Amino acid sequence: MRRFPKLVMYSAAAAALGTAVSAQTLVYCSEGSPEGFDPALYTSGTTFDASSKNVYNRLVEFERGTTNTVPGVAEEWEVSEDGTQYTFQLRPDVQFQSTEYFEPTRPLNADDVIFTFQRQLDSEHPFHDASGGTWEYFNAMSMPDLIESIEKVDDMTVRFNLTRPEAPFIANMAMDFASIMSKEYADQLEEAGTPEMLNQQPVGTGPFEWVGYQKDAVIRYQAHEEYFRGAAPIDNLVFAITPDASVRYQKVLAGECHIMPYPNPADLDAMESEEAINLMSQEGLNVGYLAYNTQVEPFDDPQVRKALNMAINKEAIIDVVFQGAGTAAKNPLPPTIWSYNDSVEDDPYDPEQAQQMLEDAGVTDLSMEVWAMPVQRPYNPNARRMAELIQEDFAQVGVEAEIVSYEWGEYLERSKAEDREGAVLLGWTGDNGDPDNFLAVLLGCDAVGGSNRAQWCHEPFEELIQEAKTTTDRDERTRLYEEAQVVFKEQAPWATIAHSIVFEPIRQEVQNYKIDPFGGHIFYGVELAQ
Repeated sequence: MRRFPKLVMYSAAAAALGTAVSAQTLVYCSEGSPEGFDPALYTSGTTFDASSKNVYNRLVEFERGTTNTVPGVAEEWEVSEDGTQYTFQLRPDVQFQSTEYFEPTRPLNADDVIFTFQRQLDSEHPFHDASGGTWEYFNAMSMPDLIESIEKVDDMTVRFNLTRPEAPFIANMAMDFASIMSKEYADQLEEAGTPEMLNQQPVGTGPFEWVGYQKDAVIRYQAHEEYFRGAAPIDNLVFAITPDASVRYQKVLAGECHIMPYPNPADLDAMESEEAINLMSQEGLNVGYLAYNTQVEPFDDPQVRKALNMAINKEAIIDVVFQGAGTAAKNPLPPTIWSYNDSVEDDPYDPEQAQQMLEDAGVTDLSMEVWAMPVQRPYNPNARRMAELIQEDFAQVGVEAEIVSYEWGEYLERSKAEDREGAVLLGWTGDNGDPDNFLAVLLGCDAVGGSNRAQWCHEPFEELIQEAKTTTDRDERTRLYEEAQVVFKEQAPWATIAHSIVFEPIRQEVQNYKIDPFGGHIFYGVELAQ
């Protein structure tokens, strides 16, 4: 049974969002538009906020506000002694959402779990190419090589048979790409000849049902009445898409939005002194970087990459772009994650030596592209300004840099190309608290052409990270990851730029909101003071 709460007007500005709202309507000023609503197809936090974080559930989930794994739609699981079999027992009471376009006839069962993963695993599956997706996470994490088979033990039990032990497997099952879809809904779409709608009109088991999307403007949700953890206190959830950080803040001040991400660093002092605002903060599990395309000359030469790294004045970037709310990065891991190798020495800022190294490598009159993101991210509050500073730094060593940008979805897609020119500004916020989520997903060979924007496949590094996956011994994994960071620094596929502090301005009437250590925005459990 669907809930249609008594509606009253929240404010004239909220009415302009195109939705009637109640006292328990929360408006989130999001920073950009989602690429779609099927989280397995994408890696962007903007897309995950609009889909997996609020519409879906997973077998295993992270306790809100922590990196601890807890049961999701699976109430318990067992692991075989050799670490190659994971058997999940599903909850018996998990209901899919009822919408205007789909009415479920049964609760979630093993068929839904198998459909969710088999469509990513099997190239012959009818939904493998339905939305033109590349299953970027699934492939980057070597899942096609890892999962030998998925079997239905009974209606409420699913077993994953692996080709090898995989230490982070449970944490991986809590990630967004593993959100459980409805096979019954997929069958309905296939019969109608519209399988692509799985990515446009989502159906999940999560706390909020998708109601509608006006592109680049607003996404509307309502509480899922039959959510297995209990209906959310919020009756309606609205994403007001607002790319400009200053405009987002003005909306929060005016009461048109309750929560906003990625404030301008220059506004933090004013936010802290504003009585209507609670400025929350937390050290981010993130890294921002500039990824060279290591398959294109002259960036295929580690010495050229090293020279360019030494030309970048990171301290100036921290001062100007982060305005002190960040620290210079030397490793591809944030210092808040286990196995971070603090003994690694960063490349010094030395323009003279950088210019000499370029000359020694036979590189003169180099022209290149530096790609700048069009949106704020937790690891980069102003990519355009960062690109301008890097452009100035490169000019000091005789390198001419052209700044390039695209709309966010196009930026992410184009930057995957193995023949992409120059270097791309991007970053990462950890998804599961495991070093593998940075080192393998962003720098492993299986991620080339996907989330490995450096297109870097280096066998000594690959051997270390693959070996680290197969042991559950934390000390041994730490040793291997520390060694991998040394190899990374020697080879320099990225210029590591910064780790940031995450700030979230929320209105004082918002209660029980928690910053997600993985950078997402989760609204189940949040209330508004009456």
